[in-house]
Amino acid sequence: MIGLVAFLSLVGLICAEKPFNHNVHNERVIGGSNAPPNKWKWQISLQQDAYNDGSYYHICGGTIIDPFNVMTAAHCILSMDARTYRVVAGEYNLYEYDGSEQFIGVDRITVHPGWTGDLGNGNDIAIMRLSQPVYDNGYVAIAEFPYAGETMPNGFTCYITGWGLIDFYGTVPAILQEAAIPVVGHSVCSSPNWWGSLAKETMVCAGGDGVISGCQGDSGGPLNCYTDGAWRVHGVVSYGPAGMCNQVTKPTVFTKVSAFQDWILSVL
Repeated sequence: MIGLVAFLSLVGLICAEKPFNHNVHNERVIGGSNAPPNKWKWQISLQQDAYNDGSYYHICGGTIIDPFNVMTAAHCILSMDARTYRVVAGEYNLYEYDGSEQFIGVDRITVHPGWTGDLGNGNDIAIMRLSQPVYDNGYVAIAEFPYAGETMPNGFTCYITGWGLIDFYGTVPAILQEAAIPVVGHSVCSSPNWWGSLAKETMVCAGGDGVISGCQGDSGGPLNCYTDGAWRVHGVVSYGPAGMCNQVTKPTVFTKVSAFQDWILSVL
């Protein structure tokens, strides 16, 4: 487990927050289904060659935010050695070469200065600068952002996408998954029976119905919401409950993109 694990006593149980990345070949969204090909064009697979043997493994998701930069979660950065990572844009099936992929190295990693390794403190966001630009081959796109400070209302339906676990037992189909997931307002998510003080204003909660959630392998990926006439990335997958990912009143927690736009622009 990466970073400091925080524990919160709720209703006589101990629930731990857990980052949604895991060093296995491929994992996916719980409660979702195969995404249509070429739909979520800004989604990338972040992969690492941890042993310098030429074998890359999917560790996290991410979002293309301009031709040279990708946004992911800070806790996905297992090493600051940029040479060990690659980004795969236009990815769909991790087990097959689809012909749509762009495999690009990483030149520089910038982690938010407020990131402490403690998921409950927030600031779980990082920018990776690519060694060459992503180009428009018909299978990639630059993500649209919300306006600064924008907050999604309770119950608003967004989509989580990624290659995270489909269940706690480790079922690992390779195709990109999508799942509709309702936003949980901060006043609800920060209440004692939910995430309590671990849910900050700089985070977005979604799910918590016991059916749909992010899970290991989804970290760093986008929360996609259709607002102002376009799909916009409102969140970066950060954490969820330890153990079973799809727990009632323990929604997936995302870094709130609209709270970090000044920092993102400063890095770009």
